[in-house]
Amino acid sequence: MNAIALASVSIFIFIVGYRFYSKFLAEKIFRLDPNYVTPAHRFKDGVDFVPTNKFILWGHHFTSVAGAAPILGPAIAVYWGWLPAIIWVVLGTVFAAGVHDFGTLVISVRNKGQSIGTLANKLIGQRAKILFLFIILILVLMVNAVFAWVIAKLFISFPASVLPVFIQIPLALWIGHAVYKKNAKMLVPSVIALGVMYFVAIMSAQYGFLQIDLVRYMGGEAGAGLFGLGAVSTAFFIWIIVLMVYVYIASTLPVWKLLQPRDFINSHQLIVGLGILYLGLLLTNPTITAPITNPGADDVSWFPLLFITIACGAISGFHGLVSSGTSSKQLNKETDARFVGYLGAVGEGVLALIAIIAVITLFPSKEEFLATYSSFGAASASGLGSFIQGGSQLATGLGIPANIAATIVSIIVVSFAATTLDTSVRLMRYIIAELGVEYNVPVIAKTHVATTIAVVSSAALVLIPEGPNGFGSGGYLLWPLFGTANQLLAGISLLLISIWLKRLGRNYLVTFIPMVFLLCMTLWAMVQQVVFQWSWWGSNSNSLLFVFGAIIMGFAIWIILTAISALRSTELAKIDIEE
Repeated sequence: MNAIALASVSIFIFIVGYRFYSKFLAEKIFRLDPNYVTPAHRFKDGVDFVPTNKFILWGHHFTSVAGAAPILGPAIAVYWGWLPAIIWVVLGTVFAAGVHDFGTLVISVRNKGQSIGTLANKLIGQRAKILFLFIILILVLMVNAVFAWVIAKLFISFPASVLPVFIQIPLALWIGHAVYKKNAKMLVPSVIALGVMYFVAIMSAQYGFLQIDLVRYMGGEAGAGLFGLGAVSTAFFIWIIVLMVYVYIASTLPVWKLLQPRDFINSHQLIVGLGILYLGLLLTNPTITAPITNPGADDVSWFPLLFITIACGAISGFHGLVSSGTSSKQLNKETDARFVGYLGAVGEGVLALIAIIAVITLFPSKEEFLATYSSFGAASASGLGSFIQGGSQLATGLGIPANIAATIVSIIVVSFAATTLDTSVRLMRYIIAELGVEYNVPVIAKTHVATTIAVVSSAALVLIPEGPNGFGSGGYLLWPLFGTANQLLAGISLLLISIWLKRLGRNYLVTFIPMVFLLCMTLWAMVQQVVFQWSWWGSNSNSLLFVFGAIIMGFAIWIILTAISALRSTELAKIDIEE
C-alpha cells in the first residue's frame, strides 16, 4: 500500500473520531457543563491549581504524555508487520485512548482534581485504593528509569542535541515570568524560543565544538572514564545525575514557571516536527518495504503482546495519571476537557502513525528490513534508532541535510521524553506524599522529602541493575514490564470510570468494552511474561522483572476483583462521589 494513502486514511479516521465520537462522549456520556467551577478555580494556589488557557494546557498535556513511548513502541511492533500495528494505533486511539484520557480528566475535575488512584477509595474502597497507589508508584518509578535511560543514551548517540535541549530551560523560565508576571501573551515568545532552539540545533549539527560529547572528551569509546568505568559508562552516569538534578528542580517549581511554558514550546515543536515529517512524506512519497505481516516472527506471538508493546500511541495508563494528576488541576472550563483529553490522545496517535511510517519506509528492501528486525530482541534494540533514521530520511525530502535532520528528530524525542520524565517525578511526589498521609508518616509528605525519595529511587533503578547493556541497564531491562504495567493501569482506570458512569445511571459500555479487551490482553501477556519467562523456572529468568511483575499482577487482580464486585453491586448509589 502507498505510504501517503495509508497516512491519509488513518488521519481521516482520527478526524472523524474527534469530530463525532468525542462530541457524543462530551454531550451524552460525560455531559460537560460550561458553568461548572473547576478545581483550578476552586482551589487556585498558583502552584499546582492554575486556571489555564485550553491551548496552553493542551500543549502541556500532550507533551507530557507524548514521550518516547509512542515512538519506541510502534517502532518495535512493526516486527509483526505494519498492518496489525496500524490497526491498533488507529482504532485504539479512537475507541480506547481518547475515551480513557477524556474520562480520567472529567472524573478528576468532578472530584476536586483528585488523582485516579485517590478516587479508587471512593469507588471501590480503601484497601483497593492503597494497592492501586502502589501500582501507580511502581509504574511511575519505571517511567522515570526508562525515560532517563532513553535520554542519556540519545545524548551519547546524538551529542548535537544536548545544547538545544538545555537551552530550552532558560527560555521557558523567561516565558513563564513574562506571561504570569508581566501578562504577556505566550504564543509569540514560545515561537521565538522554538526558533532559537532550532537555530542552535543547526549550528550544533554543523560545528563540532558546540556538541557536548562527553565520550569524545574522555578519549572516545575506548577511553577510560571515572570510578573504574569506561568512557561510555561514565558519560551515561553523568547524564543520569544531571537529569535527576534537573527533574528535582523542575518537579518542585510552580507549574507556570517552567512546566507550562516549556511544554507550550514543545507543543510547537511537535507541530513543526510532525509538519516536517508529514510534508516530507508527501514530497518523497516513499515505498513501504516492510511486510504487511511477518510470518517469520514466530519467536514472540503478536497476540497478545502487540497490545502491550504499543501502549502510548493507542492507550496508556500513564495518560490517566497526567489527566487526573496535573491537567485536571489546570482546566479552565469543564468543556475544555474534550479538547485537552480526547484531542491529546489523537495527537499521540498521529505521532505513533508517523513513527510506524518512518520505520516501514526506511529500508531499501523487504530483505533488509527483515535482516534488521530478525527477532523481537533485535527489533527492541533497533526500534528507536530506526525511527530517527527513518524520520531523518523523510525530512531530507524538504532539502534538510541528513545530519541536521537527525539532530532535529533526536531533539524532538529527547524533549518529549524529558517532559514526561519531570511530569512523572511530580506525580511520584504526589503519590509518596499521599501514602505518607495515609500511613501517618508526615515527614515524607513534605515536598522536598517526597521529591528526594522519587529522584534517588529512580536513579538507583536505572543505574544499579546489570544487564545486556552493561552498567545502567535498568531502563532497558524494565521496558517489557513498563508496557504491561501501563496497560494494566489503563484497564483499571477504565473500570473505575465504568463504575462511576453506572453510579450516575449513564451508558458505561463506552468504557466497559475497551476495558474488558485491554484487561484480557494485558493479564494474558503478564502471565506469559511473569510466570513462564521471568520466573526462576522460566525460559528467560530475571529476578528484577519477576519481582516487580508479580507484585503488580497480584495487586491488579485484587483490585479488579474488588472493582467488579462494586460494578455489580446494587449499593452503588451510596458511593460518596460527585456527579
